[in-house]
Amino acid sequence: MQAEPGTFFLDPRLAADTRPIADLPLCRLLLMNDARWPWVILVPRREKLVELFDMTAEDRTRLFEEANAAARALADFTRAEKINIGTLGNMVRQLHVHVVARSTGDPNWHRPNWGFETARPYAPGEADALTARMQDLAV
Repeated sequence: MQAEPGTFFLDPRLAADTRPIADLPLCRLLLMNDARWPWVILVPRREKLVELFDMTAEDRTRLFEEANAAARALADFTRAEKINIGTLGNMVRQLHVHVVARSTGDPNWHRPNWGFETARPYAPGEADALTARMQDLAV
């Protein structure tokens, strides 16, 4: 089955590793299913985006605003010492932005969280407060 032009599809690897939170004006906001770090991912709902330069200037500005809002919400909710924002795309080519709250004493503090040991999925109900706070971005 071939997609119609303009249809947004989430990369299956992102879908498998995350929980949907909300659709923002540009991005789908996802919660990474790893309870070791409060970690959200923003995926612009545009087809065939790989790099930031593949976006229009208007969409790049919107992406930055949505990533900033997600970072602020994570910082306010978690009181983390540092909020890391990054686009890697080495494993998943679809353009996506990671926003991760980090604090002293978290697993692998001072080192990257990507690829560190095995993810610990959220237990039922464990991420509800964080998800609700992040859903406020969509209002």
